[in-house]
Amino acid sequence: MRKTLYLKLILAYIIFGLFGFVVVATFVYNMTVDHLKKETADSLYREATLVANTYATDLYNSEVSLETVKMQLDALDTYLDATIWIINPSGRMILDSSAPAVDVENEVVIENFDPTVTAGSYYTIGDFFHTFEEDMLSVFAPISSDYKVKGYVVIHASMSSIQADANILLNISYIMLIILFLLSLIILIFFTEIVYIPLRKITEATEQYASGNMHYEFTVESEDEMGYLAATLSYMASEIARAEDDQKKFVANVSHDFRSPLTSIKGYLEAMIDGTIPPEMHEKYLTILLNETERLTKLTNSLLTLNNLNTKGIMLNKTDFDINKTIRNVAASFEGTCRAKTIAIELVLTGDEMYVVADMDKIQQVLYNLLDNAIKFSHHNSVIKLETTEKHNKIFVSVKDTGIGIPKDDLKLIWDRFYKSDLSRGKDKKGTGLGLSITKEIIRSHGENINVISTEGVGTEFIFSLSKSDMEDDD
Repeated sequence: MRKTLYLKLILAYIIFGLFGFVVVATFVYNMTVDHLKKETADSLYREATLVANTYATDLYNSEVSLETVKMQLDALDTYLDATIWIINPSGRMILDSSAPAVDVENEVVIENFDPTVTAGSYYTIGDFFHTFEEDMLSVFAPISSDYKVKGYVVIHASMSSIQADANILLNISYIMLIILFLLSLIILIFFTEIVYIPLRKITEATEQYASGNMHYEFTVESEDEMGYLAATLSYMASEIARAEDDQKKFVANVSHDFRSPLTSIKGYLEAMIDGTIPPEMHEKYLTILLNETERLTKLTNSLLTLNNLNTKGIMLNKTDFDINKTIRNVAASFEGTCRAKTIAIELVLTGDEMYVVADMDKIQQVLYNLLDNAIKFSHHNSVIKLETTEKHNKIFVSVKDTGIGIPKDDLKLIWDRFYKSDLSRGKDKKGTGLGLSITKEIIRSHGENINVISTEGVGTEFIFSLSKSDMEDDD
């Protein structure tokens, strides 16, 4: 396609040049010849009229001699580069500027002379009644005296000289056409460099992407629409490649997280069936199997939740509710877990009630995920702090622990699906690695933000924002 497009452009350029030469060789040439004929005829007619009204009239009135008029016509002949005649209406030659001298003895008569041959014009083109061997441009000017036509002044100019002048002008036109043709070549060069070459790169990249090579890289050094198109296409491919990599990683992580509990379940069941585990220990291992099935259930539910959150156009059931009350309820649900690890939960809530506009069920899940993580990675006999603050019509919720913290290199990765830092893998064998991904998707679906501040060995703080409700203001 791209070669055909470029060849079409080259072909159009060549056709443009050929048509230019054809137009110059035909229309321009004919127009130039016609212009020169008319211009020459006008000039000669003015001279013929002047001669007819002066020398020729004086000659017919016997006021000057033939020799005197002949001298004047010879000078004018040289100046005009034309032949000047004075003839009678019958066609008899009186004077001829091309003759060396006045010859009254040898009479010259123009056979079939007809002054109306100009057909209403003042000039004619031809051999002038078979007098010349080449075409001549001949102009007539009548010699009048006493309101009668006594004769005619006829001036002949060679058509070959007019055509020679036209050819000179035509050569100038050819030179100008060649210059324009070469200058237009600059447009072709610019098109090649600015449009064709970038378009070829983009087309080649598109073919690579269509074949599945999303990691193909190309650059177009341009700041115009072509460069923007190339940059957009490259960005699109990189996003698709990243999505494919995420999908592969997602499948690998799901497979890994499902394989571990399934392997445990299968191994324990086989051991119980073949007698490796005695009947008196079945209750203990059935409890382990139950925990593994709960782990699979939790993983499946997390995947379904994350899939629903990523669905375009997700509907949130937003209501006005007291975030302080919700925090108290979530904290109360972890009472048993906290007692087992001797962890205290400190609530620092602004006011007795703090109403926000959000989906209460999903915000409860966010609080549950954050508090669950804080408890998992906190030391025994430590304190977890939950705090609410109000600023610029926003409510900020903070979950802060004094646990193991998150390594600096892991901070940007904790929101990725199935991601677990090395510290968390050792601390939490049952985690799915989806909790923070779900949390971020929920907050993002509300149009809000969530941030993390953490120092390894010191602790971690998650802070997210919610829109304040107008309910308190109305009250």
